Amino acid sequence: MPLVAAVIGYLTKRAAIEMMFRPLRFVGIKEPWLGWQGVVPRHSDRMIRISADLLTRRLVDAREIFGRLDADRLVREVEGPLLLAVDDVVRDVLGRFHGSVWDALPPIGRELVVKRAQADTPVLVRRVLDEIRDNIGDVLDIERVAVAAMGRDKRLLIGLVREISRPEMGFIARCGIYFGLLLGLVQTVVWAATKEAWVLPVFGALVGWLTDWLAIKLVFFPRAARRIGPFTFQGVFQRRRDEVAKQYAEIVARDVMTVPNILDGLLRGPRSDRLLAGIRRVVRESVAEQARAVRPFMNAERFNGMVDAAADGAVRHLPGAISSARDYATRALDVRDTIASRIRRLGRVEYEGLLRPAFRQDEWKLIAVGAVIGAIIGELQVLLLLH
Repeated sequence: MPLVAAVIGYLTKRAAIEMMFRPLRFVGIKEPWLGWQGVVPRHSDRMIRISADLLTRRLVDAREIFGRLDADRLVREVEGPLLLAVDDVVRDVLGRFHGSVWDALPPIGRELVVKRAQADTPVLVRRVLDEIRDNIGDVLDIERVAVAAMGRDKRLLIGLVREISRPEMGFIARCGIYFGLLLGLVQTVVWAATKEAWVLPVFGALVGWLTDWLAIKLVFFPRAARRIGPFTFQGVFQRRRDEVAKQYAEIVARDVMTVPNILDGLLRGPRSDRLLAGIRRVVRESVAEQARAVRPFMNAERFNGMVDAAADGAVRHLPGAISSARDYATRALDVRDTIASRIRRLGRVEYEGLLRPAFRQDEWKLIAVGAVIGAIIGELQVLLLLH
């Protein structure tokens, strides 16, 4: 009986763990609601918002991380693609707006015009970077970047929760064995004294329910280390803060707060209009300064149209040029180490929020399922013993 109780404890824990993450989509009949969807997938929208809010408030400061970008190094990283982009924009714009003069120029003359524009590119890059830095808090919504990244594929959130909680899940399963064995000893004494058929399913349900409840609680509590005699007790998740910080930061930096995702949030997010307008203004001023020599030969409308076309072309090539500096930007922004160090400084309750929401929602259902499985196994024991 103690061994069967240990098996019940283990099986109910494994069932609870799998039900946390599987199935990804609802399986069963929705009307009436009869079926199951993994706790994490089912509540992924709420959990994504909680994770994104934590990232925004406590772990990532957009102004701080963008301040780490070195303008000179960024210029060197994007130089090749930018020079090609400037060449393309200059030839296209002058060909459209000043075609007769452009066509009349000999090849060396055209090259000189292009080289002159390319020579001013480093200054333009610095001005654009300053524009981004000065307005980063108003134009980049870090929370939206995180929500968008995790919302595109819910398996990303599931993988994040599963990865950082792997040791906790193993602890929960082991607890089922130990607690089940202890309760099984009590069950054996009660059965020997009573020989009542109800003892086995009732104790099976108790083993399933109590071991699930205790295991989940011991993952998080006590939050602070408590010494009782020669033993020190602390929630498993709280004890692993350094390890969790590294794992969580690695996954978020690799899959969520990536340079492409941040760039997409900057240039295509809901606040991007203001940034693009600022960049277009900076580029327009630079182009107008370079083109001042031809201004006397063009009417104001045509000149402004040429400058606007050049600014639009520059903005169009901007994402591709910046993406060429992806490796440098990833190292410079240092999202991974920033998040890891901030997690280590979180309060105990805030730190618990990295994982606790995955258990808190529908926790009672997981415990109830454990009790039902335990009761069924207990009833099977009765059938084996009495028949």
